Amino acid sequence: MKRIKCVCGKTAEFEQHLKFNSYNIDGWVCKSCGEIYYNPEKAEKILMLNKLKKANYELTLTQVKSNLIVRIPKDVSDALDLHKGEQVTLRLGSENEIIMQPAKG
Repeated sequence: MKRIKCVCGKTAEFEQHLKFNSYNIDGWVCKSCGEIYYNPEKAEKILMLNKLKKANYELTLTQVKSNLIVRIPKDVSDALDLHKGEQVTLRLGSENEIIMQPAKG
């Protein structure tokens, strides 16, 4: 969808790399009135990520053979679009910090 009708009656044009809560997102911008319409699915995902960033999870480690296993809560895996069998990257940060992120490119 390259264009949508704006509330001012004019046409809003599709644009990529609009800023929404410090994230890049696509959407539509009306050149006439300056109204911005963000992609609703992507905006909802960004709002969920911001909410989850404020949350703290206390997770219990389990063990399979000699490996410790951590389970990722469903709301986090849904927000990051993680699925069984996918790769994640784990590294150590400063002061005993564990940083894990999706290995998606």
